[in-house]
Amino acid sequence: MNFQMLSSVAPGNFTWVTEFILAGVSNRPDLQVPLFFAFLLIYGMTLTGNMGIIILTSVDSRLHTPMYFFLRHLAIINLGNSTVIAPKMLINFLVKKKTMTYYECAIQLGVFVVFIVSEVCMLAVMAYDRYVAICNPLLYLVVVSRQKCYLLISLTYFYAVSTSFVASYSIFSVAYCSSNVINHFFCDSVPLLALSCSDTSSTEMLIFISAGTNLMLSMIIVVVSYSNIALSIVRMRSAEGRRKAFSTCASHITAVTIFYGTLLFMYLQPQTKHSLDTDKMASVFYTLIIPMLNPVIYSMRNKDVKDAFKRLMKKLCSFKSR
Repeated sequence: MNFQMLSSVAPGNFTWVTEFILAGVSNRPDLQVPLFFAFLLIYGMTLTGNMGIIILTSVDSRLHTPMYFFLRHLAIINLGNSTVIAPKMLINFLVKKKTMTYYECAIQLGVFVVFIVSEVCMLAVMAYDRYVAICNPLLYLVVVSRQKCYLLISLTYFYAVSTSFVASYSIFSVAYCSSNVINHFFCDSVPLLALSCSDTSSTEMLIFISAGTNLMLSMIIVVVSYSNIALSIVRMRSAEGRRKAFSTCASHITAVTIFYGTLLFMYLQPQTKHSLDTDKMASVFYTLIIPMLNPVIYSMRNKDVKDAFKRLMKKLCSFKSR
């Protein structure tokens, strides 16, 4: 096994790591090119879908509502989450030396944590938004005012950046020496800590508590919000009202189920069945597949988004015909 190390030897006869080698999705040479094209397609669809949501919700005045304001930020988060992972991953499919410097690894991990924590928080915010819209429709624009929307978004990003700073500092404050091959396709916390030559128990506990708390609080908000929404829908006398209320929530319920299902699959596995290879496959799903699926989920069943797309196409066609 090849190791990239500093030329100087640290106290205790350890040689400190200055570069990490990413094992990638698969170490089979014959799969590198097919995987490159598969993930290039996924990333291309992610860029197209999320940029489409961002543009539509920005330029169409009919989509300037709290629900689409939050959807635009979810698309920004999904786009960022994929972009911090996919370009380097795609390059590594085509090169023999899949290296990343110590500081590049730290930056990638830090930015990734910002986006994944932001997504957990954003899904909770969007569930609360739907709860207010359906359970308190007369007070909706008061409770979820423009100022409160900006406040919720600001708090989400501030909390995500703060969490990322603490987590990244903890992970890169431990010593990495001798082995530098990360069994993953990006710099993630678990495979990184597995390489450390110092005691990582306190860091692992901090990350587990932080991630578990974020996930559980977000899930509680989502479950409570949708429990109240379900009760409100059941009490509606109009079948059309029930259908409309359910259709406004269906996309978010689908996105939440896929996202939380993937994360819970990772957390609730028995320790005997838990492996870095399983984490790797789950990571592919929530870093690349879900950001690709979300624009499809939120647009396929959403008449407002489809109508906005048609209006934008008409404007572009009329502009070109001049």
